[in-house]
Amino acid sequence: GLGKACELAAQRMNVENTKVRALRDKLEAGLLEKIPHAMRNGHKDKRLPNTTSVSFEFVEGEAILLHLDRYGICASSGSACTSGSLEPSHVLRAMGVPFTMAHGSIRFSLSVYNTEEEVDFVLDKLPPIIANLRELSPFWQTEHRGAVGGAGCKCACSS
Repeated sequence: GLGKACELAAQRMNVENTKVRALRDKLEAGLLEKIPHAMRNGHKDKRLPNTTSVSFEFVEGEAILLHLDRYGICASSGSACTSGSLEPSHVLRAMGVPFTMAHGSIRFSLSVYNTEEEVDFVLDKLPPIIANLRELSPFWQTEHRGAVGGAGCKCACSS
């Protein structure tokens, strides 16, 4: 019964983790490449294979989630320790994530049932969502006014 189920799960775990890690890495690399002033939260390698946490400066995580929901994309804001709270994650702050980015943190959790097409869909939808939310942000406008290609930018992620 249960012992056999555990044995079978352990046999598949490495293969499944490899697939999920590849999806996570593709999603994360695409987001960091396509969205300026974004950063990965946490260690590049020492973490769960299925989860990525990314912060976007001067946008609210909850606003991002509302827009993602319109496309049927599920994510969470902040860290797992602060799900449901509107305050920036104390975990992210303790990790040194700047306040302006901790507020704009979202977390994706993937599984073996996710596909590359779903990752591509997120990579297609999320960059314009972030760009639109930043256009509405007076903080973004103040920090980036006159900054072309990052030159003259005073934001936390350019340091």
